Amino acid sequence: MAVPVLLLGGCGLKSGSPMVDDVSPGSVGRGEPLKGATLTVTSKNFSENIILGQMTGLVLKAAGAEVLDRTNLPGSISAREAIINGDADVQWDYTGTGWITFLGHADPIVDPKKQYEAVRDEDKGNGVIWLPPAPLDNTYALAISKKNNAKYRLKTLSDVAALAKKDPGAVTICVENEFASRDDGLPGMEKKYGMRVPAGNIQKMDAGIIYTQVSESSSCLLGEVFTTDGRIKAMNLDVLEDDKHFFPNYNASPVVHEATFEKYPVIAELLDPLARKLTTEVAQTLNAKVDVDGEDPHEVAKEWLVEEGFIEEG
Repeated sequence: MAVPVLLLGGCGLKSGSPMVDDVSPGSVGRGEPLKGATLTVTSKNFSENIILGQMTGLVLKAAGAEVLDRTNLPGSISAREAIINGDADVQWDYTGTGWITFLGHADPIVDPKKQYEAVRDEDKGNGVIWLPPAPLDNTYALAISKKNNAKYRLKTLSDVAALAKKDPGAVTICVENEFASRDDGLPGMEKKYGMRVPAGNIQKMDAGIIYTQVSESSSCLLGEVFTTDGRIKAMNLDVLEDDKHFFPNYNASPVVHEATFEKYPVIAELLDPLARKLTTEVAQTLNAKVDVDGEDPHEVAKEWLVEEGFIEEG
């Protein structure tokens, strides 16, 4: 039986709590190449990142390591500093966050592979090793309910711009406060696509309410969403294509403290099969189990790893 690690180890405790699951290698971790190692896994404090952190801890444990769980740290900076300082060994971060937030670049790189390579190469100077990313891209998007889209047939943000020009009153948007003012949010998107949304047609609200408003009310034709959010499928929303590639790529990548990677380079071999399987659609499904169905992120992570054959229970 698994310890409920989110209660014991997910509160940012400095020491972390041991991950005591009885797991063994499946398709990864054979021969227990990490036997004798003690590794600390961290994450940010939202469902997807916690799930990724739990997956990582379980895989490392199956490969023989003693694992301390320090997932669910508040904000991006806490987990980042833990990796830089060596207080934690492994986490998952996002290429767009690395490039813009941590490394301070104003303009994203459109090509996902080149974006990853640029982050990987520059951040190595900070003692941070970025392993190859997953297809999972947790970026901004606008979404519309399938019910409303039966009328408008919107597929891209260029379609939204055309509708805003043809019928300005039709385009109502619900967004978070931050998205409403950021250059990489609504103002920048309007500029990139040449659209003008009247101020009265923009409503600001908490992120969680946006999904409900777009799905169930007539006050928001469109809403700001994150592309891997499980509520997109659960609430029957269509995500509109960013056909001019305005929003940065936020591909999830395992991130390792440099000294840890030098000592245990096999971590890359252990996590790469996971990364290749983690698509945006897979993330939506797993996130929905937590955010819609109320399941424990640790159990969601373990169930998926076992189903995919990466690890075995017992």
